Amino acid sequence: MDLAQRIRFEIDQRRDDLIALTQDLIRIPTLNPPGRHYREICDYLAERLAHSGFGIELIRAHDAPGDCDAYPRWNLVARRAGSAPGDCVHFNSHHDVVEVGHGWTRDPFGGEIEGDRIYGRGACDMKGGLAASVIAAEAFIAACPDYRGAIEISATADEESGGYGGVAYLAAQGYFSPDRVQHVIIPEPLHKDQICLGHRGVWWAEIETQGRIAHGSMPFLGDCAVRHMGAVLAEIEDTLMPLLASKHTAMPVIPPGARQSTLNINSIHGGAPEPEAGSTALPAPCVPDRCRIIIDRRFLIEEQIDEVKAEVTRLLERVKAQRPSFAYEIRDLFEVQPTMTDRDAPVVRSTAAAIAAVLGREAAYVVSPGTYDQKHIDRIGRLKNCIAYGPGELALAHQPDEWISVTDMADSAKVMALVLAELLGG
Repeated sequence: MDLAQRIRFEIDQRRDDLIALTQDLIRIPTLNPPGRHYREICDYLAERLAHSGFGIELIRAHDAPGDCDAYPRWNLVARRAGSAPGDCVHFNSHHDVVEVGHGWTRDPFGGEIEGDRIYGRGACDMKGGLAASVIAAEAFIAACPDYRGAIEISATADEESGGYGGVAYLAAQGYFSPDRVQHVIIPEPLHKDQICLGHRGVWWAEIETQGRIAHGSMPFLGDCAVRHMGAVLAEIEDTLMPLLASKHTAMPVIPPGARQSTLNINSIHGGAPEPEAGSTALPAPCVPDRCRIIIDRRFLIEEQIDEVKAEVTRLLERVKAQRPSFAYEIRDLFEVQPTMTDRDAPVVRSTAAAIAAVLGREAAYVVSPGTYDQKHIDRIGRLKNCIAYGPGELALAHQPDEWISVTDMADSAKVMALVLAELLGG
């Protein structure tokens, strides 16, 4: 058998192991927030990968957002050098998962298998991709023990909340510098026949309207911040939303609805705080003097961040001109620039060739509607040769009864292993 045939054979032989590994990862409830069981999943993977000959580093992101003694932000980086000098291929997966939410008909952390599907929170996003990358690396090593260069596998924290306790921290420490790592694949669930080149940009901000507290029976003595925020929301609907709908990108963003600029009102809070669970107390009669919203603005590679922010500022100034007592504050929370890897980059070409070999069809090239950890590898690590490629359907992420296809994981593992053969083969 040639190398490609040996790789396929090794992965087929590991199908039961792929299932068991995915189930084990799902059963570790790495919920974010607040950041539970991060060390447990890193320890599990450390034992597994050490047995396969990888050197292990466990790295805590001290002082990163969310890091504390109760919920330390632990990351794993595993590296296995080959028998000769060469490039390093790095598979990066986040190990955290979002809240369970409502509507499940199965145990979210049971790892239940039915037919070709494994169910559980994080099955699709992205413990299935993490398991596939581990199997791909182990199968490649078995098929090609004399490979050149190095293979790295990382399991990192907090991607679901921005990645600052994970890839951003590691990138700042040099783990994704181009002299250490030359090719990065992030196995996010973007379909086994698609290569994700990058993502749109994001700007999160908090807008606060300000009023004056007064007795609820005499609201004319106060100034209702919630009513002021209602005027802001109306202006967003009437002027900003149509403007964003008119902006379109040449980026191949999926789904097609995300090829325009978008804005989401992430939350709204005003007036008296919500009562504690189980409380039967009534609220006090007060005019609310503060109201806040969080906006989630996704922008295109053709847009400039300064103009994105200016659009919102101009909107608030228009409201202010119409309401004499209107006062507001706007606070940046975070921002991420759009990024897109060139189709001619080495990792893109190698992955496209592997998809054609495994699936018998040409790869599609897409861009993600939301950001993922490529943003930190690009902007902090200064490494451009990075893509997202992995098993799973993006629409299943964060949904109840989330699942991953075993066949898709196995096929993606074959693609990843063939990429290793192309870039590191002996």
